[in-house]
Amino acid sequence: TLAEIGNLSRRIETVGYIGYDEDTLQHVHTRVDGWIEKLATTATGDPVKKGQLLFELYSPTLVNAQQEFLAALRSSNAALRNASRDRLAALGVTAGEIARIEKERTVSQRVRVYAEADGVIAHLGVREGIFVTPATEVMSIARLDRVWVIAEVFERQAAWVEPGQRAEVELDYIPGRRWQGTVDYVNPELDAVTRTLRVRIRFDNEGEVLRPNMFARVTLLAAGTEPVVHVPREALIRGGNVDRVVLSLGGGRFRSQAVETGIESGTRVAIRNGLAAGDRIVTSGQFLIDSESDIESALSRMDEREPMQ
Repeated sequence: TLAEIGNLSRRIETVGYIGYDEDTLQHVHTRVDGWIEKLATTATGDPVKKGQLLFELYSPTLVNAQQEFLAALRSSNAALRNASRDRLAALGVTAGEIARIEKERTVSQRVRVYAEADGVIAHLGVREGIFVTPATEVMSIARLDRVWVIAEVFERQAAWVEPGQRAEVELDYIPGRRWQGTVDYVNPELDAVTRTLRVRIRFDNEGEVLRPNMFARVTLLAAGTEPVVHVPREALIRGGNVDRVVLSLGGGRFRSQAVETGIESGTRVAIRNGLAAGDRIVTSGQFLIDSESDIESALSRMDEREPMQ
């Protein structure tokens, strides 16, 4: 095959996993100590609608605050009424519930907590009857109309990635379909164990077919290079100190040639030094080197070999 010259696209093919768009996560906490009663959602993954009842909370603190508000309503002190109303709001009582107390002049033993948006239960940290504090994450709710794909890019390709680049995702369970997305964020540091860079890609999830923790094949489309000499990846013989290719000199003669490599893009490798466009090289499918022998010695013998008949 011939060494070619031209632009190489910086096409990064990697893998990733689908996750919730954490910008949409609603973390549900109580603002007072109490007991969870009438838990309406009982399992992770349950769908919820905006305004749906999530659970009821019995809290002596909230009962006392309501009684104080009723006492303030019976007084003629406007400042006291406003302060009592503000305290209920600060403790997490909704404006609708405060209006109900003011209208009906009755104390509710349980305060209802409702979903603020559509979604699914991403995490459920309680069961009915459990005692909770403000530090307890009762549950978290995530939307599925948008998702993140967290992809991992090898260290040698880390400089190619930047926010705003186009990305494509394919899934095994829907072959032939591709989702178009955009690189949203590039982690500032590499993973110390895997030596990869984590890249976050945001996708619209119409029909909610992309589901968290699914495995995805990811393609990142970066800008191309300047014109450069490049060869098939299988033509390159990697060594400990020097990379080489085998040049075909014609007439059945061959010579090993040391080269300096550049970027890899798909099945092609850039050659920074050692080859020129039009040089004829041998691919790995057309010659063999004994795997038990020393590669450097084998290539040296090739240079000394008589022309093949």
